[in-house]
Amino acid sequence: MRNHEVTTPGPLLDANGNIAEPGWSKQLVRTYDRTKIKAGYLRIKEWDYYLVMNDRFGAAFTISDDGYIGLQSVSLLDFEKRWEHTETILNILPMGKYMLPYSSASGDTVYRDKRLEMKFSPSEGKRHITCTFQNFYEGKPLTCDITLHQPPMDTMVIATPFKKNKCFYYNQKINCMRAEGCVTFDGREYRFDPETDFGTLDWGRGVWTYDNTWYWGSGNAVVGGKPFGFNIGYGFGDTSAATENMLFYDGKCHKLDDVTFNIPENSYMEPWTFTSSDGRFEMGFVPVLDRAAKLSALIVETDQHQVFGRMSGRATLDDGTVLEIKDVMCFAEKVHNKY
Repeated sequence: MRNHEVTTPGPLLDANGNIAEPGWSKQLVRTYDRTKIKAGYLRIKEWDYYLVMNDRFGAAFTISDDGYIGLQSVSLLDFEKRWEHTETILNILPMGKYMLPYSSASGDTVYRDKRLEMKFSPSEGKRHITCTFQNFYEGKPLTCDITLHQPPMDTMVIATPFKKNKCFYYNQKINCMRAEGCVTFDGREYRFDPETDFGTLDWGRGVWTYDNTWYWGSGNAVVGGKPFGFNIGYGFGDTSAATENMLFYDGKCHKLDDVTFNIPENSYMEPWTFTSSDGRFEMGFVPVLDRAAKLSALIVETDQHQVFGRMSGRATLDDGTVLEIKDVMCFAEKVHNKY
C-alpha cells in the first residue's frame, strides 16, 4: 500500500537487519538500535542536522558519524547579501565513537576538538543548540546559543529500505520549531525571534548504498496566524511503501503523495517549479542563494546544491483547505553522494 502508516511500536529492524515495516509515521514509533545492524561499522551512517532561519539569514549545524568518515559542519547564511560560508571538519574512522543517541527525543549529541565545540541537547518541549567554532572564517570565531521550542506536534518519520539487503534509511524531520537566540560572528548578532523564525531538525540513522542522488526541500512560516511547514523529497531508497512528502499546519501533519522538483537545466539560480501527483503542492520557487559544495577525496565524492529562495503557490490540507503561500523563504536541494 502506498503511503503506508506505521502505528505499531517495535524494533525498527528484523532479525536479518532489514526494515521490519517500511512506511511513514508521525513520531518515532519504531525503535532504532545500532547494535541490531547486520552491516559492518564502516557502513553505518548517523547524523543530526539543524537548520535555523528567517527571511534574512540562517545557520545550519551538523554532527555526523558516517562510519569511515565524520563530517562536522556549520554554515552561516546571509540572504540579503547573498553570501554564505560553510566550514567542515573531517574525521577519519569515527565508527560510532561519538555515541550519537538512538532517539531524537533524548540524549545529547556532542562533538569536541581543539577548534570546534558543538552540542545538541533535547529536553521537554525544547532543543538547545550551542556552538563555538574557532577560526570559522578569515580567522574569526563563530558562536551560537539557540533554543528551539517543540510543543507536542506531528513530525515526519520514514522507514525506507534499499533494494540491497541490510541497507536502510530511518529519518525524522521536525518542522515548525520556533527559534530564539543568536549566532555571533564578526561583531554581528544574527538574532532569531520566536514570533517569526523557525528551526528544522533532520535526524537520520541507517546503512546506505554507495552511490545516491536525492532531492529534499523544507520550509516554515506563519500562514493565517498559525505555524506552517513542509517537507518534500525523493530519490533515496525504495519509497514504494511511502513518500516523505508532508505538510504541517498548526501542529498537525497532512500526508502528500509524490512531489516533483522541476529544476532548470541551465542554472540552479533560475526559477524552479514544484508539481505534485495529487495536486496538493503546486509551487514556484525563486532562488536567492546556492550553497554549492563539491568534494572528491579517494572513494568519497559529493556534489550538492542546497538552494535557498522564496516559494509561492498553493498547498492543500487533508480536508481540502487551500493555503496560499507567498514568498516563504525555504530551501530545495539536489545532492549526489558517493560514500
